[in-house]
Amino acid sequence: MMNKKEENTNKVKKIIPSKLETGFQQLLYKTISKHIPKNMTPNQITLIGAIGGLIGIFSAFLSKVNPLFLIGTILGLLCHLICDDLDGYVARSRNMTSNAGGYFDLLTDILHITYLIIAISFAGFVSFEISIFLVPVYALIIFTAMNYILYLKEFLFPRLGPIETHLFFIVLCIGSMICGNSSIITIMGFGLKFADIVFIVGGIPMYYEMIRLQIQLFKRLSLQDKKGNQDNGK
Repeated sequence: MMNKKEENTNKVKKIIPSKLETGFQQLLYKTISKHIPKNMTPNQITLIGAIGGLIGIFSAFLSKVNPLFLIGTILGLLCHLICDDLDGYVARSRNMTSNAGGYFDLLTDILHITYLIIAISFAGFVSFEISIFLVPVYALIIFTAMNYILYLKEFLFPRLGPIETHLFFIVLCIGSMICGNSSIITIMGFGLKFADIVFIVGGIPMYYEMIRLQIQLFKRLSLQDKKGNQDNGK
């Protein structure tokens, strides 16, 4: 049986720099969380969010036929965002946390955002040349977060966290329904659509955050290795 000292060692510390994310989570905890059935597991909530995200992805593909299908994408984003915050709360409050659940949660996040970008690009609202640079960013942020959990026992949200990412795509969907897939500005002979501009404006800080987290992780792991080598040398 695990003693208290071992429990504290294995416990993952949750760090949320985004005040918007913190406020949104507290709102959900005080409202929707009260109505979650007692027999519902965190993985079931994650699965509901994944299904909502999948519906949103299919809607984005179908928006090639009619931009109004992006309404389905917005609803899918909202479903995924709400479930993404509630599954962790249920796991902690009901003492149902698990490594498998954490992995499942992060995996669905990666798949959702990655395929959503592909779908929006397929529908023609974002230029392929621009979308291809944003596809790996969110996956790399999640990969870095997984390593924070694995090596430092910290669940570190980026400063541009889940709610900022989902709002980013909601704005993109609304603007794309209004502006369509026609170019609204031309720079050096390259026509930029509304979604292209949103991707560029949102992609730059996302890249910065991804690189910052990776550099910070590398430095902390290097210090950890150095300290471990010194302890072993005593």
